[in-house]
Amino acid sequence: MPTKARPKKSAQPGPSAVKGRSRLLGALIAAAVCAATAGGYAVYRTVSGEDAPAERPVTVDEASRLALSRLTLYQASPAAVTLTADEGSGVRIEVTGIVDYRAHRGVGGYRTLGAAAPAPTAGPRTDQGLVVWDTGGLGLAPAPQGENGPPWQQAEHVARSGWSPRAYTTDPLDAGLQLLVQLGADRPDNPLLLAQSGARWLGRDRIDGRDYDRFSGPRARGAAPDGGRSPLTYWLDGDGGLRRVTMRMPGLGTPTTLEFTGRDAAAKLPDAPWIAG
Repeated sequence: MPTKARPKKSAQPGPSAVKGRSRLLGALIAAAVCAATAGGYAVYRTVSGEDAPAERPVTVDEASRLALSRLTLYQASPAAVTLTADEGSGVRIEVTGIVDYRAHRGVGGYRTLGAAAPAPTAGPRTDQGLVVWDTGGLGLAPAPQGENGPPWQQAEHVARSGWSPRAYTTDPLDAGLQLLVQLGADRPDNPLLLAQSGARWLGRDRIDGRDYDRFSGPRARGAAPDGGRSPLTYWLDGDGGLRRVTMRMPGLGTPTTLEFTGRDAAAKLPDAPWIAG
């Protein structure tokens, strides 16, 4: 999908950029997806001064499950996902859709909640539409009239000319989509390097009736043992299945949240947004 052309904000529905995060965004994405490579982990900046709860280094078994998490997500493609991002000033954006980690593409429906309605209408406004994204950027389009199927099915009825493409910005929604499409991988990470880079066990939570271990991601290379926790937190089951990822953003009290609810075997990515010519 071409991403150089960027429509004016007033010409497209949905989210607007939140400024001041450009230095951190690339590091957050790299810390999540660049696991065991010869160059090591990208440096990130700690974005929260909150006190850490009781925690400990990961065990060998836990490091192995973390190492498998990206592969299990890849194998679950097309994976059903939900993203929730707080943009600040009471505005929240929700995206529900699918990601194909073999193609590194996603499609979903979005809702912008809490935006102020124009006068004389009082109260919050809800904007909604369709969104497609890949490693290079995203595209927005109004949902076609009379189509009530899942977002990927609705997107099939939108011509390529109906999408408004743009490059990623540094706002929480864009950061979440960019992270989301890169989380899966066709091979496991190196568990030894994961453990050596500071991944930690934080606790255990119950989500939808199942138990998940909660982990923080690796710290920056060279950081002291108490040098701060990764802004990325992962929830994994006993087989390395990824259920949830949160990413803390600077200046926002609520992190961007990614939820994974399993494989959607019936889903099919639309071709139109990416067809050249």
